[in-house]
Amino acid sequence: MLIAGIFLAFLGIYLASLFLEKKEIQKIESVSTRHRGTRSERKTILKLLESNIHPKAIFHDLYLVKNTGHFTQIDLVVATPVGIIVFEIKEYNGWIFGNGNHQKWTQVMAYGREKYYFYNPVLQNKKHIEDLKKQLPQFSTVPFFSVIVFFGNCTFRAMSNIPNDVFFIRSSQIQETIRSILDLNAPTEYKNKRAVYQLLKNAVLNGENEFIRNKHIDNVNKLSSF
Repeated sequence: MLIAGIFLAFLGIYLASLFLEKKEIQKIESVSTRHRGTRSERKTILKLLESNIHPKAIFHDLYLVKNTGHFTQIDLVVATPVGIIVFEIKEYNGWIFGNGNHQKWTQVMAYGREKYYFYNPVLQNKKHIEDLKKQLPQFSTVPFFSVIVFFGNCTFRAMSNIPNDVFFIRSSQIQETIRSILDLNAPTEYKNKRAVYQLLKNAVLNGENEFIRNKHIDNVNKLSSF
C-alpha cells in the first residue's frame, strides 16, 4: 500500500507538471513558436504575458533589415502605450565584469581559471535601438527603452558606467521593470500604429527565412573575426 501511495503521488506530480508545461507552451505560442530563440527569451515572453502585455504587442526574434542590406537580430521588442521597449536577453554563470563604455565584457568561471569575453550588451542594445529608429519617421518622437536582462547564476563584479536610461536587471526583475516603465512614463503618440505593427511583424517573419538567418550569422562571424 505504501509503495502504491508513493507511486500515485509521483504520478500526480508528473501529470501536474505536464499540464503546467502544456499551458506555458500555449502561452508562448500566442507570441512565438516553442522552439524559436533561447529558453531565456521564451521565459521572458511568459513574464511579459503575466504582466498583462497583449500577445500581439510582443515581437520575438526579429531580423531587421538595415540600409546596408544586412540584418540586425533583436531578441524581443514590446510596443506599449508609452513607447517601444527593446530587450537584450543574456544567460551567464560565474562572475561578470563590465563597463558600459567598453566593447567587451568578461565572464570569469572556475574561480578565475577560465575567462570568456562577450560583446557589451549595453552597446549592443543601443545599436539595435538606433537601427530601429531609422525604420520609420514617426520613431523620432516615440520614446525607446533599453532593457538588458541577465538569466543564470551570475554575480556582477566591478560594473561601471551603465547609463541611467538603461534598465540593467536580473530575470526576477522583469515584471517590476515593466510596471515601472508603464507607470512612470506618459502615453506617447503613434502617428501610424499599423505601420509600427507591420514593421515589427515583418522583422519577425524575416526570422523564419533560413537564408536571412544564415546570411546574418555569416555577417556576424565575419565581424567577430577582425
